[in-house]
Amino acid sequence: MDESLLRRSVAEFIGTFTLIFIGGGAGIISHSDIVAVALANGLAIGIMVSNLGHISGGHFNPAITLGFVATRRIAPALAAVYWAAQLLGAVAAAFILRYLFTKLAVAVFAAPAPHIADGKAVLLEAIMTFFLVWAVWATAVDVRGAFKAIAGLAIGLTITMDVFVGGPVTGAAMNPARAFGPELAGNTWTGWWIYWVGPIAGGLVACLVYEYLYLKPLAPSVVGTPESGVDEPRPGETASS
Repeated sequence: MDESLLRRSVAEFIGTFTLIFIGGGAGIISHSDIVAVALANGLAIGIMVSNLGHISGGHFNPAITLGFVATRRIAPALAAVYWAAQLLGAVAAAFILRYLFTKLAVAVFAAPAPHIADGKAVLLEAIMTFFLVWAVWATAVDVRGAFKAIAGLAIGLTITMDVFVGGPVTGAAMNPARAFGPELAGNTWTGWWIYWVGPIAGGLVACLVYEYLYLKPLAPSVVGTPESGVDEPRPGETASS
C-alpha cells in the first residue's frame, strides 16, 4: 500500500473509532444523558478533525466521503479505502464497547425509538446530516472557509446541536458507520437502512447545493487538495498567481 494511502486510511480508522467509542461509551456510562452524549460526540469529532484533518480530510463518515466523490474532490479508489477504514474503525470500537459493557448496551445506539415511523426517522437523519455536511463544506472545503482555524470546532458543534434534537429519536447517527458498528456488535438490525438512506440523501443534497451555489461560480485560482484541505496551486500556476 502507498505510504500516503496508508497514513490517510489509518487516520480515518482512528477518527471513526474515536467517534463510536467516545460517543457510544458516553451514552452507556451516562445512561443516555442527552447533554453528555451530545458533548461527547461533538468533542470527539471536533478534536479528531483538528488532529487528523490535514492528513485525510477528517471525513470519518461514509456519507461525507460520498459527497467528496459526487463533487469530484476525491478519487473513487481512495474513497473505497476510506469507506473500509471507517467501517472497520466503527466495528472495532463497537466490539470493544460490547466487551467492556454489554451487547444490549451497545445495541441501543443503532435503532430508532419505537414511537418514530421509519419515514420520519429517515427525514430526521437526512436533515441532521444536511447540517453536518453543510458545515464541512463551508469550513473545510471552501477555500475561503476556516479549515486551519475553527473547522473542527464548527463541525463538532454541529454534531452536538444535532444530537440535542435527534439523539432521543434516532440516536442522531448522521453516519452509516456510526450505526453499522453497534448494529453488528449488538446483532440488532431494526431499521438499519434508515442510517444509510437518510445520511446519504441529506449529505448529497448539502454538498451538491453548496458546491454548485457557492463554489462553482467562483472558479478560484487555487484549490485545496480534496482530502487534506491544504491550499495548492492548480497545474501550471504558481502559489502567488
